[in-house]
Amino acid sequence: MQRYSNRGGNSNVHSFELVADSITVRFNDGAYYLYTSAITGVVHVEKMKQLALAGQGLNSYIGRVVKSNFARKWR
Repeated sequence: MQRYSNRGGNSNVHSFELVADSITVRFNDGAYYLYTSAITGVVHVEKMKQLALAGQGLNSYIGRVVKSNFARKWR
């Protein structure tokens, strides 16, 4: 996984992993969430990838837009 830059300084995102049709996000509490194009939607997954690489806005986007629309959660 790649460490999230957290340019805003107050994100709960720890790290992420990008795959062709999905993104896995690890939060600071140790929870992993898998967001897939099939479940979350292509547009949202691509936006999340952009935000992850930019290091800013991913946590906010998940909270405001994606919410609980994930494919899988684990610890």
